[in-house]
Amino acid sequence: MTEDRLLARISDLARHFLESLPQRPVGARADLSSLRRALGGPLSAEGADAADVVEHLAAAADPGLVASAGPRYFGFVIGGSLPAALAADWLASTWDQDAGLYACGPAAAVVEEVAAGWLLDLLALPPTASVGLVTGGQMANFTGLAAARHAVLARAGWDVEEDGLTGAPAVNVVIGDEAHVTILTALRMLGLGSRRPVRVATDGQGRMRADELRRALAPLQGPTIVCAQAGNVNTGAFDPVGEIADAAHERGGWVHVDGAFGLWAAASR
Repeated sequence: MTEDRLLARISDLARHFLESLPQRPVGARADLSSLRRALGGPLSAEGADAADVVEHLAAAADPGLVASAGPRYFGFVIGGSLPAALAADWLASTWDQDAGLYACGPAAAVVEEVAAGWLLDLLALPPTASVGLVTGGQMANFTGLAAARHAVLARAGWDVEEDGLTGAPAVNVVIGDEAHVTILTALRMLGLGSRRPVRVATDGQGRMRADELRRALAPLQGPTIVCAQAGNVNTGAFDPVGEIADAAHERGGWVHVDGAFGLWAAASR
């Protein structure tokens, strides 16, 4: 099959899937063992025709697809992509640019720069704020907490990038009782530990209690990071971020805000 015909077939398969979303079952119809049988098997030494591979993948994967892009999905906080976003994603895959270096993909690098500026404007954030485009909420928390770790240790006279954590001042981390699990995973990856954070009581909606935070901060000494939450995954509630920031800043702390579920409220009147 020629490249043109292969791309046309992929487009047909994609359109068929999108058109099926309003009617198809929302949940996956295949179990783990059947998916492994359909998608697995020994790796061929000779390879296979590209069209055959695509047809097999589409047929074998279909029973294991969740219709999260459709209008009847009310599971996790997962949204379906807009047609414009899907089309742009197809273009990005076709162009196959390396946006990590300007020299490897000037247009891709500038698109990221422009999108970053638009996001700051859309969310009413300072135009001088740094922006990183990441793979999802987990890496967003990791990246934000990496910046926090760097900043609080730099204030204490320690360069964590050059000297590592061995011998560094201990970093206090304070979180709400309903902090998202990705916060804890990020702390593990950053060498700050998921068992060490000081936990602060929350109210019935999962919001960190500012009075309890002040009590938790009182005995702490040294570099401190306080993790607030803008949008509880279960209730949508926001921590009292202003009060939290005041309490943390009074003690020289850094405030990290996990806004994965709620920050976009800033874009809506």
